Amino acid sequence: MQPSVSSKERIVSLDIIRGMALFGILLINIKGYRVVVEGMALPDIAGFNEVIQTFTTVFIEKKFYSIFSFLFGAGFYLFASRAESRGDKPLRLFSRRLLALLLIGVAHLPIFWGSILFFYALIGFLLLPFYRASVKTTLWIGGGLLVLHLAATGLQFAISYSELEIAQALNFLTNDCITIFLMFLSGCVAAKAGWIGKTGEHIRSIRKLFLLLLPIAAGLSVWMWVAEGNADPLLSSIVALSAIPMAYCYLSGLFLLLEHRSIARLFSPVGKLGRMALTNYVAQSLIGVALLDMFGINFPTPVEIVLVAIVIFVIQVVISVVWLRFFRMGPLEKLWRIMTYGRRAIGRTGRTHVSARD
Repeated sequence: MQPSVSSKERIVSLDIIRGMALFGILLINIKGYRVVVEGMALPDIAGFNEVIQTFTTVFIEKKFYSIFSFLFGAGFYLFASRAESRGDKPLRLFSRRLLALLLIGVAHLPIFWGSILFFYALIGFLLLPFYRASVKTTLWIGGGLLVLHLAATGLQFAISYSELEIAQALNFLTNDCITIFLMFLSGCVAAKAGWIGKTGEHIRSIRKLFLLLLPIAAGLSVWMWVAEGNADPLLSSIVALSAIPMAYCYLSGLFLLLEHRSIARLFSPVGKLGRMALTNYVAQSLIGVALLDMFGINFPTPVEIVLVAIVIFVIQVVISVVWLRFFRMGPLEKLWRIMTYGRRAIGRTGRTHVSARD
């Protein structure tokens, strides 16, 4: 079996965006590294801390795990199509890959209760029927579900939760798992349509999409900022409503920016972090807990979260750059591939098989 993705075949923009998404996810997850118990003294959020918290709510919360989900969906199609081109059974192989991720996710849950790996693996199985589906069919199904998702989110502003059955239906259609699946499908469609890795050929369409979404994202941002300042009880619904449109806006803008070689070169170290996304995601929780303990932070303020996140991010970028000079993949990526391919993961030369992660 030939290696499916060489270093030259990797889509650098995906690695860079994945690395950026990891930083955004980290900014949200750090609070989860501490469990709030009754009687714990929580920090008073005021002044600059309040500004940072509002900024995080408006521009980070739910947007970056949505971006990460898009990349996972794109990775699914690229992985499966490359596996099929080698003569493998793509869906069986991807199912094994998901089962391996499920086990890694279960192992991560005791370290970080908010780990998304377990849920990614479960939701990922829903992608399998869409590998053979046409772009048009996937768009219709995904588009219909997106309309339902946004409509249900919008109805939360008008429906009284005394209507229990309606409330339960709305909660189902607006929960984070639906958002993740929609972004999975979006990434799958983008890869299937040839947009991933061929941005230059679709630059006009991507630019139009970005310009269409930019005023929408700006309007949603203003709405969230005002809602946060007024302690609006519906803030969480507004944030949920903004997640997918703003994630699309970020993605289209980043793909446009990364078409410039100088910008892509500038962010290439972040791409190294993105190449080791699984290892770095798990390591974030370990480093984060260690840093919070080291500095005696029981519950971090927004400013402390940003500072800790920057320290972790810099550490991981440096380690990733150095690691990939000597190894072809991160340690957990290697484990994941061995769990996916079994004996075939080790070639006759003893080198680990490199699979199509993206």
